[in-house]
Amino acid sequence: MDEVMADALGEHLLRYNRYYGEQITLDDLHGKWLWDVVSTDRHAVLEAHLRSEDFFDVLQVMPESQRVIRRLQMNYEVFIATAAMEIPTSFEQKYRWLERHFPFIPASHIVYCGDKGILRADYLIDDNPRQLRRFSGEGILYSSPHNAGVTGYKRVNDWLEVEKLFLS
Repeated sequence: MDEVMADALGEHLLRYNRYYGEQITLDDLHGKWLWDVVSTDRHAVLEAHLRSEDFFDVLQVMPESQRVIRRLQMNYEVFIATAAMEIPTSFEQKYRWLERHFPFIPASHIVYCGDKGILRADYLIDDNPRQLRRFSGEGILYSSPHNAGVTGYKRVNDWLEVEKLFLS
């Protein structure tokens, strides 16, 4: 969900930059996680942002994701998997966000987990190569600054490429 359907990184950068009066950009994160760029004495603030009551509620929707997922549902059974166990306080926020932006996805097709290797599906589109490593189906890497140097997976840069890959 995060960094594939929901722009969590954009919100995290916005909050961090506003809090510290800095101007870290996506380009600054090429090949790195935000946690790698920010000094360790500021990690508690990054964590607090993620655990805030509204962080996951206000995320922007990734362009074209709603339209393409609707189309995918015509040919595939689509499940949304989110590693919510990494931020357990996010469950309700993520559910509300999905309900608001993707009301056409039934609650029965939303999977909260930690390790997505437990999923048994044909495909997993994810930005985190760690989640793809143990997945038994075909892992598709959704481009994000932190995974810029990762190889070994089919890669999509946006939802238009997802559409082309599955619906052309």
